[in-house]
Amino acid sequence: MKHAVTRSLYEYWTRLRGHRTAPGRHEVEPGEIRSILGDTFILEAADRNVYNFRLAGTRLCAAYCRELKGRNLLDFWSGKDRESVACLLAAIVEDGAAAVIGLNAQNERGQIMPVEMMLLPLQHDGPGHTRILGCFAPMDQPYWLGMLPVIRQPIQSLRLIWPDEKPSFLLRGDQAPASPSQEPPALRTGTGRTFGHAPGRPVGHLRVIDGGRRE
Repeated sequence: MKHAVTRSLYEYWTRLRGHRTAPGRHEVEPGEIRSILGDTFILEAADRNVYNFRLAGTRLCAAYCRELKGRNLLDFWSGKDRESVACLLAAIVEDGAAAVIGLNAQNERGQIMPVEMMLLPLQHDGPGHTRILGCFAPMDQPYWLGMLPVIRQPIQSLRLIWPDEKPSFLLRGDQAPASPSQEPPALRTGTGRTFGHAPGRPVGHLRVIDGGRRE
């Protein structure tokens, strides 16, 4: 995490969740993140193709020069970028992952503003993570921010984070290989590598690669 806003939100979320996969939506207190509230948002996961904004901070809305409540986050992308973000959001909702996305937000003149976006799972009305807490953190403050809307935001990097070092389905002991009808879209990183079609065993909608951290 490069930006102070994303680090601050992640630390707050980590403190709330304790030893759980994710905190509850009702535990999020706006006053406790007052300094970054304008950069934050909450999504409602309706299904794998719909992640609507329920709340959106003032600085986030200003970047697009419009109110974002009720809009589908996935509509901000098309093609492979949309598929990649949809795959990432599914991992957040279904498996309790956190995620960081690097974007090049662009206005109609082609001017670029690098942005770091974070997405964190929240529990709501049951065991599922049907709410997502996030933030939109520009890496700089160009003069046109709030004057010219962001109209496209090609992805530069995608990263899943497992706060407990393993996906929640492995922590539950659910390691039986699944046989999905089709492979999930690949998650691309800033280095050009892809994840989602790598060697390993399929588990749910993800592919698990043995190895990982070494001491």
